[in-house]
Amino acid sequence: MGTIVTFKSAASADVIYFGDVAKRMMELMGKGIVDQGIVTVEQLPDAIARLKAAIEADKARHREQVLAEEPVMEVAEGGSKRPRVSLTQRALPLLSMLEESLAEKKPVVWGV
Repeated sequence: MGTIVTFKSAASADVIYFGDVAKRMMELMGKGIVDQGIVTVEQLPDAIARLKAAIEADKARHREQVLAEEPVMEVAEGGSKRPRVSLTQRALPLLSMLEESLAEKKPVVWGV
């Protein structure tokens, strides 16, 4: 998988992630980690529900980390360090895309 993955939909602006983050989003939506993929209109409700559940779980973890004053750095793919960005912050743009796509009955694709 490339270092950048762009999720696209005719219903929304593109959502771009680094490869490791995109892989996590694919997993959370219940999709395989593939270079090219699609969330069909029929699959959108399940993908939205899965992403919302992950966001809710992340909010609880994030509260615990803030209270514990854990380090704000994370290790990226390849071993480099970067500031920690919560799953919620990363997932919200994709969640918006999925919801807009469902409303307009348009699939979401990547790698095409």
